Amino acid sequence: MTISISIEPPRQADVEALLAAGTVFAYSLYPVENTFLLSTDELERPGVDVYVARDALGNACGMAALVPLGPDTCAELKRLFVHAEARGRGVAGRLLDRIEADAAGRGIRSLALETGTLQHAAMALYRGRGYEQIDLFGPYVGEELSVCFAKSL
Repeated sequence: MTISISIEPPRQADVEALLAAGTVFAYSLYPVENTFLLSTDELERPGVDVYVARDALGNACGMAALVPLGPDTCAELKRLFVHAEARGRGVAGRLLDRIEADAAGRGIRSLALETGTLQHAAMALYRGRGYEQIDLFGPYVGEELSVCFAKSL
């Protein structure tokens, strides 16, 4: 599958459709109060980069965001989502490759993320790519349905 990945504005119809599909997926697994999804407005904040994966026809098939955390050397991976029709084709891995390379190039030394306890495929993906489970951090502290991971770059 030919995939291109670029940093794009989140306020585009096809990107917002991916965000909506990701929200529907999250809400199908967890109560709304146990989800930590960034809105389009939050994704437009200065310093946040939204990565969009597009197929050979230019259709948005996956996305993720890189969000700076307190110190300049740490960032959080948010809103990683791949459209159901594109799953199993390496889209998530390609997004992670690009984000990790860009982050390292900017001097970010570690990436952290949160996923849910029911997202076994996501946890397997992160573990397989060198992410290690860490203590819950930030807004996830005390959340029984959250699992956090981090990776040194």
